[in-house]
Amino acid sequence: MKQPPKPLGIYIHIPFCKSKCIYCDFYSLPRAERQMDGYVSALCRHLEESASGSLSTSYWVDTVYFGGGTPSYLGEKRLRLLLKTIRKRFLVSAGAEVTLEANPDSLGDWRTAQALRQAGFNRISLGVQSASGRELRSLGRPHTFQQAEQAVEAARQGGFDNLSLDLIYGLPGQTLADWQRTVEAAAALEPEHLSCYGLKVEEGTPLWNIQGVLDLPDGDLQADMYLWTVERLAQLGYGQYEISNFSKPGRASRHNLKYWNLEEYAGFGPGAHSDVGGVRYAFVRDLEAYCQCVEKGGEILSESERIPAWERDMEYLMLGLRTVRGISPREFESRYRLPFDGIRPALERFRETGHAMEVGERWRLTPEGFLVSNLIIGEVLEIVAEEKQRRDTRVRR
Repeated sequence: MKQPPKPLGIYIHIPFCKSKCIYCDFYSLPRAERQMDGYVSALCRHLEESASGSLSTSYWVDTVYFGGGTPSYLGEKRLRLLLKTIRKRFLVSAGAEVTLEANPDSLGDWRTAQALRQAGFNRISLGVQSASGRELRSLGRPHTFQQAEQAVEAARQGGFDNLSLDLIYGLPGQTLADWQRTVEAAAALEPEHLSCYGLKVEEGTPLWNIQGVLDLPDGDLQADMYLWTVERLAQLGYGQYEISNFSKPGRASRHNLKYWNLEEYAGFGPGAHSDVGGVRYAFVRDLEAYCQCVEKGGEILSESERIPAWERDMEYLMLGLRTVRGISPREFESRYRLPFDGIRPALERFRETGHAMEVGERWRLTPEGFLVSNLIIGEVLEIVAEEKQRRDTRVRR
């Protein structure tokens, strides 16, 4: 019997930026405008070729996400062409969530926003990052907070009723009061969604090279910023659903939830990752190589690994414990045929310290637990790894 189509998220990577922020380790290219048209042509061709196979017959698309880079920097006409190609070649549901990442300085006026809305985009994620001009300059951001306010107004006038704002705490020289002013200013714009990330100093970025001379907030101060944020956003009606993400009721990012819920998604573009049909794969992080492989053939993948659903026990725990929904002993045991009893004592110990809690039959981390989630998740994964090793030893015997 033929299986009904399954839901699929599509991710489109737009690797162009006006300038490169000092903290960014994503694959993006500043000052590469001349390559935009050639890239869009290759991307459309790749989408069409992929849609000729099982992606168009075995799946229906319920989320589309344009990330980057700075997708809005690509321009309205190119974005419309890409989305038109997706809608033409794939089975896109009428209620699909279609997100566009944008910088406040490159979204354009309300007419541009209206054209994007009419083309089918229905959610915008604005990279605001801070309400402080000093902090924005220290990051190399190409916009002001006033431009962010103008971008929100343009999006609203253009017909968007689902906006997300990205903010970063732990910036050079930032105090708790500075961060509180940023959150309050962002919340005053009444977005439906807020993402609040702690600054990460990634190796290979300009920030990595100068971190020693920067006045970066220490771990205790960043913890204070985070815990205040969770409490304050709850007061304002934003429910936390993942470590760094908060939304008004019903406005959680459906696309991002696919990653945390182990759902399927297909990525397109240099550096884009996919997890579909039991295979996780990624494309080369090289714009020219990607375009050439699409147009002329060649090896376009940088990695590929088949991982059956029953072998994703570690992922289930690692990703589930990042969310407020948490993990379920019943789900874990039925999906992966492993006992939850070995994990429970550790979670009970973390409950006693205020880092975990049991809600109904599910376990989740508290805000304090999210602050040390890497340690907690690491311990849980180690317990499971030891249990799997004991099981394998028994099987061999």
